[in-house]
Amino acid sequence: MKVEKLQLINFRNYKKQDIAFGDGLNIIIGNNASGKTNMVESIYYSGLGKSPRTFQDKELIKWEEDFAYIKLLLAKKFRKHIIEIHIDKQGKKRIAIDSIPVRKISELIGLLNVVYFSPDELDIIKESPVLRRNFLNISLSQQKKSYYSALVRYNKVLAQRNKLLKTEYNVNIIKETLPIWDMQLAEIGADIIAERYEFCKKMQEIIKVIHSDLTGGEENLLLEYESKIDFDNKESMKKQLLSLLQNSIEKDINLRYTTVGCHRDDISIKINGVEVRKFGSQGQKRTTALSLKLAEVKLFEMETGEKPILILDDVLSELDNKRQTKLLENIQNIQTLLTCAEYQGKSDVMIKVKDGQIE
Repeated sequence: MKVEKLQLINFRNYKKQDIAFGDGLNIIIGNNASGKTNMVESIYYSGLGKSPRTFQDKELIKWEEDFAYIKLLLAKKFRKHIIEIHIDKQGKKRIAIDSIPVRKISELIGLLNVVYFSPDELDIIKESPVLRRNFLNISLSQQKKSYYSALVRYNKVLAQRNKLLKTEYNVNIIKETLPIWDMQLAEIGADIIAERYEFCKKMQEIIKVIHSDLTGGEENLLLEYESKIDFDNKESMKKQLLSLLQNSIEKDINLRYTTVGCHRDDISIKINGVEVRKFGSQGQKRTTALSLKLAEVKLFEMETGEKPILILDDVLSELDNKRQTKLLENIQNIQTLLTCAEYQGKSDVMIKVKDGQIE
């Protein structure tokens, strides 16, 4: 899987720009605010239909312009695709794949697979569980359309259950209505947890090797999915979830939101038996985040048969020379877009950016 060409019109600080990429390591170099991150952001957006930096699509439009446009030529194993995205000043987007309009975002996700690593991704390791769940959801949604569909359905049902808890003050009505939502949450939630559990299990086999290599065999990393239910067959998991939901009714009514379910789960990451988030050094957290992303790349290839596009946005500054060397050794034969202020090593293509233009 490779991005061959990219055209940007009125995207962030780009007026109009055509960019060609090489098969391997593409260095995108420039000063701060030159447009390096904006370029790779447009590729991430073309894969997932959203930005890793903002929830407001209209912020992607160049100042004082009415629209933004992305056109991307993607080469996959058996055929090529053209992805086009038009964003208007209200923030509404229109997406087309091979000139055919896309009605649902699920039709886009999974076509262009992206693994994104920036300094902000360190927060996955050290901050709240919601970031680790987002990591699971973004990766799994690209690998499996069925997972994305289940996640969308789960979130809709969860929103309905929470709306009932928040807006209805008659306790009897709440207790009569909750079973309708609970059955659906338990059924869909069991599917989501099963996929996440298998994902973490496969990731563990890959990440332990990568992390050991990055640390010279000094650290043993353990990654596990954390849930309040036991991992068994789906019917058993569904029953466990339903029981948890039923037992939390009084608590949920008092707090006015749903306190149990897969939307509250987490990932445990330990080094030599110690929780990294709480007790790991800054260096250990950086290395763990790097291991996580490199393992994700390998799992993508195992699951989809194609290597994803790897975006490394200004991460070299976060790594010492040893880790930089290990990183570059691990991304051979993967199309990588690496942004930085300066670079001395070898690359397939070097793109110099200044004020939203290719020099």
